[in-house]
Amino acid sequence: MTVRLRAHHLLCMLTFVGKGYSPAFVDNYRAIARRLSAGETILVVEGPDDICAPLLDGDTHCHDESVAGRDRQAAEAVSALTSTAVAAGTTIVPDEALLERLRSAFGSGDLRTACGGCEWSDLCSRVSAHGFPGVLVGRAPATGEGC
Repeated sequence: MTVRLRAHHLLCMLTFVGKGYSPAFVDNYRAIARRLSAGETILVVEGPDDICAPLLDGDTHCHDESVAGRDRQAAEAVSALTSTAVAAGTTIVPDEALLERLRSAFGSGDLRTACGGCEWSDLCSRVSAHGFPGVLVGRAPATGEGC
């Protein structure tokens, strides 16, 4: 199977440690984290994706232009880092080497342009500043909190 992710979630997955908008959101994201860690590929999509799914029944920001702008900024940053065009329809294999490369660039601030104004930015900064402890995508699951 393939996990459908909007571009800015390529950044969010780097610091996800079990925090989110609601218990349903966190449970869904944990399941996606397990799938990605098991080697499922990512299909980049426009608009709401598999992570957004639990939020779509209510009043959600998933369709807002500000979020679409975040997607564009994230796609540009990941494209520049990987020298591969990242856009809707792009398939990405989230292997450990790619995740570590993305985390390194995230930690240095090179991938953070899309994070401006995000309510989770402070939490992601703390996770990054401490070396990404407890992240749930691409590393052995550990207990903890986060994005």
